[in-house]
Amino acid sequence: MLFDLPLGFGAIVLLVLFFLSSSIRILREYQRGVVFLLGRFWRVKGPGLVIIVPGIQQMVRVDLRTVTMDVPSQDVISRDNVSVKVNAVLYFRVVDPQRAIIQVENFLMATSQLAQTTLRAVLGKHELDEMLAEREKLNVDIQQILDAQTAEWGIKVTNVEIKHVDLNESMVRAIARQAEAERERRAKVIHAEGEKQAAAALLEAAQMLAQQPEAMQLRYLQTMTQVAGDRASTIVLPLPMDLLSAISGRARPAS
Repeated sequence: MLFDLPLGFGAIVLLVLFFLSSSIRILREYQRGVVFLLGRFWRVKGPGLVIIVPGIQQMVRVDLRTVTMDVPSQDVISRDNVSVKVNAVLYFRVVDPQRAIIQVENFLMATSQLAQTTLRAVLGKHELDEMLAEREKLNVDIQQILDAQTAEWGIKVTNVEIKHVDLNESMVRAIARQAEAERERRAKVIHAEGEKQAAAALLEAAQMLAQQPEAMQLRYLQTMTQVAGDRASTIVLPLPMDLLSAISGRARPAS
């Protein structure tokens, strides 16, 4: 009996240590534990020290930090029948650990699959130009749809960002031609607007000079001075119209 006491005491100590190691859980600040009692939900515990009764209670850890999930590239056909590949990044976090564990089997996988289908559905309703030019608006639309559908899972979708919209080579060349044609059109419009403004300025100057003949003569002399300054220039002096009228008037009686 004397030899059995230490052996029995050691077994008790080992049993107590095993019980403590199986029942004590330490949860970090960003973790929560969903505790089940005999298979039924009991409560959410944490952070800190949590004691679980082995065999009777079970605990599932849930991370409350924001999850950054990469949405794989998806084949999308736009409303104007253009095939593109689009990928995005999704930001979400668990706000209700109880629902995240009970309402869905694997909330990470479920959120990923839902994000892929929503990305294809939303972008398929828009044309290619909208995908390229209104990316922020599309991000908000996708985020709102995902947030509404994942709310019953206890998940909050905080942000969605479309990363890349990949086009095939033929579509890239077509867009380049379209951009070049648009630049040419703008250049022609700007040139025509400049010609219009120049013509209006010349008309206004002609009207002002017509009201003051002296100003016309001064402008004529100033132009002659500028032309004469270039030695390589050939100067042609126009014959005044009033002199031609006088000559023609004198020539008629002689005939």
